[in-house]
Amino acid sequence: MSIHQPSYLPFDADVEGGTIHGGIWNASTTLTPTVLAIHGITASHLSWPYLAAQVDGASVVAPDLRGRGRSNSLPGPYGLPRQADDLAALLDRLGVDRVVTVGHSMGAFVAVWLAHRHPDRVSSLVLVDGGLPIPRRDDVDPALILGPAAERLSQTFPSRAAYREFWRMHPAFAGAWTPELEAYVDYDLDGDEPVLRPSTRVEAMAENVMQLNGSGGYTEALTGLTLPIDFLRAPRGLQNGPTGLYAAAEVAGWAERMPTLTTHEVGDVNHYTIVMSDQGVGAVASVVRAQLRAASVAGVGANAPAGKVGP
Repeated sequence: MSIHQPSYLPFDADVEGGTIHGGIWNASTTLTPTVLAIHGITASHLSWPYLAAQVDGASVVAPDLRGRGRSNSLPGPYGLPRQADDLAALLDRLGVDRVVTVGHSMGAFVAVWLAHRHPDRVSSLVLVDGGLPIPRRDDVDPALILGPAAERLSQTFPSRAAYREFWRMHPAFAGAWTPELEAYVDYDLDGDEPVLRPSTRVEAMAENVMQLNGSGGYTEALTGLTLPIDFLRAPRGLQNGPTGLYAAAEVAGWAERMPTLTTHEVGDVNHYTIVMSDQGVGAVASVVRAQLRAASVAGVGANAPAGKVGP
């Protein structure tokens, strides 16, 4: 079933080394609260129409991260701190001051770096099945967990229909195909038939996957934050298996360690459908709306994002 779609405008903005692309839902010329939505490691800004449809009254700014989507011509390095600096530059270009920041999977790690490196730009964080360091052990190793995604990036597809069928058969989306998922899948392709490739650069994924275990100062950046943080956990994994990316006990441990962290369990979703299904994003949107209300009461987060920006 298709969702109600709010207004949408694409944008291009200058960042270091080139242009970052993305879209804005609910763009307004008057002051309005703004959500910055950051996608996962091999995704794009079209991960977010479900969320945009459920936060009426707020603009949702969603970029394609460096090395992904229509931002895949941006050069490396692709480190997470550099991704965060790209987003600060994007907010400057759009004339957006301060945002409620939502990150899914790897995007949650970028969100944390943004709050750490540019604390005046982020009023609060929503971390969706990501952002807490992923321990390296035999059953939880980001490089192994993301192996199927890496394999997909090395493949070519003869047609858009073939790539749609690949995703229709993906365990995460069994029986849950929607026009929004089809648009997301179609957007992901580069090239021309009969040689189409997923748009994420393999080297970008390879660099970022090694930065998800809390190394390089990340754990210190996360635990040093004092702003409100909500974490939402999917109980099932990337292949819809019964083991999620995070164990419930690990999440509870982080909540004990970080007094500003509030955790939420989202029932009957996997790592993808927590943001790309009505059921999953309903829980995410509820948390985002609460953070937007808190920002409004505090007098922060009112912006007027523009539509198309450029050089």
